[in-house]
Amino acid sequence: MSRAVVLALSGWLTLGAITASAQSNGAAKVTVGYRIGPEDTLLISVWRNDAMSKTVPVRPDGMISLPLLNDVKAAGFTPAELRDILVVRLAEYMPTPEVSVIVTEIRSFKVSVLGEVAKPARYELKSATTVLDVLALAGGLTEFAARSRIVIMRQDGNTVKRIPFNYNKVVAASGEHDNLQLQPGDIILVP
Repeated sequence: MSRAVVLALSGWLTLGAITASAQSNGAAKVTVGYRIGPEDTLLISVWRNDAMSKTVPVRPDGMISLPLLNDVKAAGFTPAELRDILVVRLAEYMPTPEVSVIVTEIRSFKVSVLGEVAKPARYELKSATTVLDVLALAGGLTEFAARSRIVIMRQDGNTVKRIPFNYNKVVAASGEHDNLQLQPGDIILVP
């Protein structure tokens, strides 16, 4: 049995164990891994094939270019999901390809802060970040900021969702759970 098949089976078994656990106790928290985005840099390594092993940028259209495979969609997938796609595509050209996908540079996690903050700008982030974290990066709110009327604009398919954020409520002792995690492309508007 190839190593790729063993890895796929172990992933399915792990997912099955999580699902079984969720069914037995009523709830389980499944963590979704990092999703590759435009402008990220990936190291694609194909075991025993230096010609196929490349460091590639993810283009603005979400694609990467590889020898033999030409363009492959990478944005939106986890590294493990992209690895599985590459294994299937490379199997047409070589028996049992062993592939690894490593994100070497995260450049797609960008959020913007506009309005009544000390340093309105677009910020490039490297890890999970909350609204308060980004407001701190922006130098904090000005004295004229409408703290209870902050809005996070988030792309949701073809529409933009407006998520209200009440700074006063979040910094109160009981509001810390309302400090939202940001997603790439979010825009924080501080009126």
